[in-house]
Amino acid sequence: MRADRLVAVLLLMQARGRVTAAQVAAELEVSVATARRDLEALSTAGIPVYPQAGRGGGWSLLGGARTDLTGLSAPEARALFLLLGPAAAAAPEARSALRKLTRALPEVFRAEAAAAADSVVVDPTGWGGRDDDRPPLVELLQTAVVRRRRVRLRYAGRTREPTERLVDPWGLVDKDGTWYLIAGTDAGQRTFRIDRVVDAEVTDLVADRPDGFALARAWEQVVDEVEARRGRLTATVVIETRFVPILRTHFGRHCDAGPAGADGRSQVRVGAPTALDIARTLAGWGAAVEVLDPPEVRAELARIGTELAARYA
Repeated sequence: MRADRLVAVLLLMQARGRVTAAQVAAELEVSVATARRDLEALSTAGIPVYPQAGRGGGWSLLGGARTDLTGLSAPEARALFLLLGPAAAAAPEARSALRKLTRALPEVFRAEAAAAADSVVVDPTGWGGRDDDRPPLVELLQTAVVRRRRVRLRYAGRTREPTERLVDPWGLVDKDGTWYLIAGTDAGQRTFRIDRVVDAEVTDLVADRPDGFALARAWEQVVDEVEARRGRLTATVVIETRFVPILRTHFGRHCDAGPAGADGRSQVRVGAPTALDIARTLAGWGAAVEVLDPPEVRAELARIGTELAARYA
C-alpha cells in the first residue's frame, strides 16, 4: 500500500474510533477492495488494528492507541497547516493530503487549521527586484488572518504620508520575496504592501470575511489588474525563434510569439507601460531584435543608441 494512504487511514481511525472499509474508501477516494487491503496491510505491518465482524463492526485501533499526528496541540496543528498551506496551492497531491489531514484532526481544531492553511499564497513569479528579507510584521498579520481579528494599520503609500486604517485581514501573499496583505476595508477589497506598513495592531474585534472567499482567486485578480497596467503599450518585434524563451523571461505574460518563419525568426508582441520601458528592455539585444512598430519605441531605441555611441565612441 502507499505510505500516504497508510498515514491517512491511521488518522481516520483515530479521529473516528472505528471505521468500515466502505468509509475508508469514501474518505480516501479508493475502491472498497483497496481500502480492505490497506486495512489488512496495516495489521500485517504490526500496527495495532483489529477487525470486528457483524452489525456495527469495523476496524479499530487496539486499546484506543493514538498516532502522533492528531495528538497535536492547537498551536502545533496551526503551525503545521501554516507550513502545508502554501505547498497545497501548488500541487494537487498536497491539496489532497491537506484535505485528509484536516478531516482527521479533532473537530475542535479543524476550523482554525483550515484557516491557517488558507492564510498564505506563495507566488514565485517576480515583478522585478527581489527582497529576500521577510518583513517582521508578517507573523503578526498571519495570526490576525487565522484568528479572524481586525487590524489597525499605519500605512504609507508610495508618495503619501502614513494614514491609519482599520482592516479585515483576509490573507497574505509572498510574491517573489515581497509580501502583500489582502484585506477588506470600508472601500472594498484592497492590497497592501507589507514593507509599507509602518505599524500594525491586532484588535479584539472580529474580522469580516466574505462567504466563499478564496485567497488564490483574489490574488489572481490582483495580478491580472497589475499586469494589465504594466502592459498598456505593445510593440511588434522580430527575433530568432530560438531566443523567444529568453525574451519571454524579460516580458513575462506580455510576450506573445507567432510561429517560426522560413528564415528561423518569429514575430513577437511584447508589452510594457511605456515606449521607454520597452526600449530599455530591448536595447541590450542590439541588432538581434528588430522593432517593426510602434514608431515611438523605435525612436526611443535610436535615442538610446545615440547616447551610447556619444559616450563610448
